[in-house]
Amino acid sequence: MAQSYPDLAKELNGDIKNLRDAIPETMAGFSAMGNAAKADGAMDPKAKELVAIGIAIATRCDGCITFHVKAAIHHGATREEISETIAMAVYMGGGPSMIYGSLTLKAFDQYSG
Repeated sequence: MAQSYPDLAKELNGDIKNLRDAIPETMAGFSAMGNAAKADGAMDPKAKELVAIGIAIATRCDGCITFHVKAAIHHGATREEISETIAMAVYMGGGPSMIYGSLTLKAFDQYSG
């Protein structure tokens, strides 16, 4: 499980570009959905990214973890907020979420440090 989340993000960005080239209409729709979900509303962007992190842990998505941890940091999330998000994901998802929670904290530390 040793991996660099910043390196993973760089690799995935290239892979996603290839996918965007292969299925542009689908990816445009996905981007539009993401923009709508992240639009200003009752929740601030940081809270929305913390929710996304909890879901990323529960679904065991390494790519989701790297992108949403980076975005959460951009919106001011602290290590303590990430840790509490991990606690809720572990509570809701059990052992698999605990493993991915530990990887999420590792991603935060790699991006922050």
